[in-house]
Amino acid sequence: MNLMDYFRSSRPKSASVAKERLQILVAHERRAERNQPAYLADLQRELLDVIRKYVHVEQNAITVNMEQDENREVLELNIVLPEETPPRRRSAL
Repeated sequence: MNLMDYFRSSRPKSASVAKERLQILVAHERRAERNQPAYLADLQRELLDVIRKYVHVEQNAITVNMEQDENREVLELNIVLPEETPPRRRSAL
């Protein structure tokens, strides 16, 4: 083995490494979705309806996730709000 062979050693290509990482991420997401309660999709839809009463947001602007471990359950709600919100109208008394 000469010195040049050492530098030409076959290392995994970056595309194959990226593909492997993506497969791990997808598998993790699928596993997380299977452990979610059935009511989570309904909860997401209803929360979106309530939020839309006050701010116009897109359908994909809200994500609801539930994570649990041995000691606790965490319900995570992420909402992407628009940059500018129109001023709220005051109701006449």
